[in-house]
This record gives sequence, C-alpha cells and structure tokens, in this order.
Amino acid sequence: MGILGQIFNTELLVATIRLSTPITLAAIGATICERSGIVNIAMEGMIIIGAFTGIVGTMLTGSPWLGLLLAVAISGLFSLIHAFATVSLHLEHVVSGAVLNILAFGIVRYLMVVFFGHPGTTDPIKHSLKDFQFAIPGLSKIPVLGPVFFDQTPIVYFSFILIIFFTFFLKRTKLGLHIKAAGEHPLALETIGVSVYKMRYIGVFISGMLAGLAGAYLSIENAVSFTEGMSSGRGFIAMAAMISGGWTPIGSFIAALFFGFIDALQVRLQIVLDLSIPSELFIILPYVLTVVAVAGLVKHSRPPKADGVDFMIERND
Repeated sequence: MGILGQIFNTELLVATIRLSTPITLAAIGATICERSGIVNIAMEGMIIIGAFTGIVGTMLTGSPWLGLLLAVAISGLFSLIHAFATVSLHLEHVVSGAVLNILAFGIVRYLMVVFFGHPGTTDPIKHSLKDFQFAIPGLSKIPVLGPVFFDQTPIVYFSFILIIFFTFFLKRTKLGLHIKAAGEHPLALETIGVSVYKMRYIGVFISGMLAGLAGAYLSIENAVSFTEGMSSGRGFIAMAAMISGGWTPIGSFIAALFFGFIDALQVRLQIVLDLSIPSELFIILPYVLTVVAVAGLVKHSRPPKADGVDFMIERND
C-alpha cells in the first residue's frame, strides 16, 4: 500500500464522521437559534458545560446515559442566560455570548477544583458511551459506507436522526415555521398573536441542548475523561459550518463533514508522514481552512433578515 493508500482510506472516513459529529450537533443548534433571530457565539461555552456535566453526571450515577441527560439539561438551562440577556434585557447578542463563554470556562475551572481538587483533566470514567458502539446488521457490511455510517457509537447515530428531524421541523411543523418567522419577520409573527420572545427563547434553548449533546460526545463518548478546553474552538467552527451551510441543518452537516475531514486528515498526515515539521502546523490546518471557507462562502449565504436584530414590542408597534 502506497503513502496515499495509507492516508486516504476507510479509517480516514470513519475519523471524519466522528470528528465532525460535535460540530454537526452544535451547528444544527446554532442554525435553530439564528433562525429565531438570536446570534449565539456562546456555543463554545455551552459545549464545555455539557462536556463537564456529562463527566460529573456519569461519575455520580455510574451511568453514561444519565450523564448524557444531565449534560443536555444543564447546557439547555445555561443557554437561557443568553436568552434572558438578549431577548428580555435586549443586550447586544455578541457581547452576551462572549461574556457567557468566559463565564462557562470560569465556572468549569472552579468546579474542577471543587469536585476533583485540581484543574486540568479528570480521572477516566469506568463506563462510557463507547461501550455501546454497535454495527447495524447487514448495512455495516457494505464496503466503505458500512463502517463509516453503520458501525458507530450512539450519539453519532443520533446526530444523523437529528439532521433529518430538524430539517423536517423547520420546513413542516408549525413551531418550526414560527421560529423561522421570528428570525425573518418578527413583527408579522407578533401581529398574528405568536410571541416572538417565546420563539426566540425556544430557539436558544434548543441550541443549548444540542451544544450540551456535543459536549457530552466529547467527554463520555469520544473520550473517557474531561479536559479543560477540550472543546478546542468547535463552537466557533460550528458557527462557521452554519454560515457555510446556508443556515440549514443539512448544509451545516455537509460543512461540518468538511471540517471533520480536514481535522482527520491532519492527524493521518502526522501519523503517516515522517516529516520534521512542527505538529502545530498540522493542528492549525482546520482552523485556517475554517477562515478560508467562511470568507469564500459568506458572500453566497443569506442569514435570516432579523438575525441579531433586537425586537421590542413597544418599539415595533
């Protein structure tokens, strides 16, 4: 097998799916949030909250499934701070998100000391969602596609379901259409008796839960411990995937696959190629291409008309 065969193989594709999963989940959450009209750069902080509470919940209960539920719930509740700040208090969305990111990392660092006596990394958990990886009979035997899509861990499978669900949700359900209207024509939505505030709260809450799911994937499915900063900018990359994907769940998934592929590729290049090049140059590759992708595609993507635009009933009457 040549060098290209060692780099571009099924293992690379499997790694692409797994590395893109947290980005996909966070990007879908960001899509729902911005469709409601709220810019949410706090996805990074929500992911780290989910990763930490997932590990703590698993350690306290002995069940990664309960840890997963705790991660989703706590991140969802944490996201309501952003909803309250932007929707009820009418604060600038980017400022609120930036403050929440700082708050999330500060809280997690403090709780690391409280629960574990030190910052940094927790002890490994005994049972993780890795233990529940399963191959779908028949489909997993399909060449290439089988191991890539049908021999995965639970949250990876669930991410596929969520892509389909939220695509249908935004296009075919009354609640989904109301959320989109809150981000496109909020005054018109309020005029027909549907609360824009409520739709935006729901949008932010959904983004928080999905960010929590992404965080839980990092700590209790992809890894077996929590490390401070393990989100590694995935919340921001998810925002880039959302923009590159045209503010749609499917588009966000495709963009997340691109970022996951680049991340998997840089790992394979380091393993296969014996080059005297600092590993940091490989590590920054996904982030550099994120900037390039957003710069190239942002001109062709149209955000919701009222995305980031404050709505106050008294001012819009």
